[in-house]
Amino acid sequence: MAAAFFNSLADPVRATAVSAGTQPGDRVHPGVVTVMREAGIDLSAARPQRLTSELAAGAGWLITMGCGDDCPFVPGAHVEDWPLPDPRGLPLDAVRAIRDEIRARVERLVEREHLSPRADDRATRQV
Repeated sequence: MAAAFFNSLADPVRATAVSAGTQPGDRVHPGVVTVMREAGIDLSAARPQRLTSELAAGAGWLITMGCGDDCPFVPGAHVEDWPLPDPRGLPLDAVRAIRDEIRARVERLVEREHLSPRADDRATRQV
């Protein structure tokens, strides 16, 4: 969810997000697909992937989701942990609440790091 929100909010020239995990599932949880579709983002074709050193090479940020003692290490990356519950097995209302919290955190990150498309860039792109 975080990578999808980030990629919809951040200027792709400045930054893009990749979603990966230390123990990825076989598929995106159906409840996550449902609540993200409600937010206008289709994750039905997304496939979880393992975080590898090759995938993480050059990453500027590593955002983890409550990894506790099992946090991955990415050399040179700024690390920020967002201690959020795993949506697996939760009712849709709980998954929606997690989605909304993730979206708010991503919005703050994009704003804080000045990764939004600039107004003059948006005007140029719309012409």
